[in-house]
Amino acid sequence: MIYSAPTSVKDALAVLKSSQPRIVAGGTDFFPSQRAGAQDRNVLDLTRIEGLRGITRTASGWRIGAATTWTDIVKAVLPPAFDALKQSAREVGSIQIQNRGTLVGNVCNASPAADGLPPLLALNAEVEIASTDAPRRVPLSHFVTGVRKIDLAADELVAAIHIPAVPEDMTSAFVKLGSRKYMVISIVMVAANVRVQNGIIQQARVAGGACSPVAQRLPALEALVQGRAVADLVGLDFGDAALFAPLSPIADVRGSAIYRVRAVAQLCRRALIQAATGEK
Repeated sequence: MIYSAPTSVKDALAVLKSSQPRIVAGGTDFFPSQRAGAQDRNVLDLTRIEGLRGITRTASGWRIGAATTWTDIVKAVLPPAFDALKQSAREVGSIQIQNRGTLVGNVCNASPAADGLPPLLALNAEVEIASTDAPRRVPLSHFVTGVRKIDLAADELVAAIHIPAVPEDMTSAFVKLGSRKYMVISIVMVAANVRVQNGIIQQARVAGGACSPVAQRLPALEALVQGRAVADLVGLDFGDAALFAPLSPIADVRGSAIYRVRAVAQLCRRALIQAATGEK
């Protein structure tokens, strides 16, 4: 096993090309994801690369480096549109995990229950991919392609997440359902971003996770609530299955498919109300 900790993206790409290592930043999922009896792989540690940790304002929005931890996100000064992302960060594992684990690692693991995905989808996030030959950006909605599957070639690494500029009056909320409050895998989770003017929802972005192989935006639900009064959300009928058509809930040890279908509707309502009013 060879452990590499380069200090530049260029050197990291060279290591990646020569030894095809496993990429780590926080490393919180490295050992838990190892198969029993599997031989250790070479490891490429990104944490010493300058510019890969931190959140910076850019001309077009914000850049979140690949080594940025959940705690970095919680402590960062960001607009209210990022509140859902901050709330999800506070519910990822323990404080120790939040101090080490990274948002980009959560994305690249591509778990259906990855807490970071719904808030990022509601922020229209893009993934910056570094490569020796052809660096590129991919919408997050296209980057995660399935359970534990991402659009990343063997000679590429994720350098950052980019968030386009958001309206100053956009607010957001994240709601997670689990068997307990903390240190638990989501049964269902929802992130909502809204713009409200004079009590009317002018814009809505809603994304659900842990209800399909990949977290999904819910465009039909977004269209339903846009143009409606915030006060109407409490009694609005979310019973139409077409509102949640992108989702395909499964049954597992944490909950049945029917339970998830019913739960996601209620969590969408709660997330929208919290985002629009600030009430919990």
